[in-house]
Amino acid sequence: MVDRVDINRLLVEMRAIKQQAMPPQANGIDAVNPRIKPGTVVGATEPTVDKFGDLFTQAIDKVNSLQQESSAMAKAYEAGEPGVDITDVMIASQKSSVSFQAMVQVRNKLVDAYRDVMNMPV
Repeated sequence: MVDRVDINRLLVEMRAIKQQAMPPQANGIDAVNPRIKPGTVVGATEPTVDKFGDLFTQAIDKVNSLQQESSAMAKAYEAGEPGVDITDVMIASQKSSVSFQAMVQVRNKLVDAYRDVMNMPV
């Protein structure tokens, strides 16, 4: 039953990251001024590259922290510290592995998209 709780927590975190990545106009209403239709240019906007870069940096930092947490739990288990259970160590290891694999897949898709854009004729 511990697996189910951790999987649900992971899904909640993934949904929260997805919501953060979506622009406020995604639901059809501007969050700042609901009377403005989506797609209308009102003033200068912040570059989306910085927001994407920040989001990607946060995702990488999260994967890094999961890997460090997994490594620390494994070392604590190997040292025989009380309160560290093998199931918790294995769950942390799998979470870090899945998050790393997901990050690698996202990176591969971004590289493929970059190559496609660079190979487009002008």
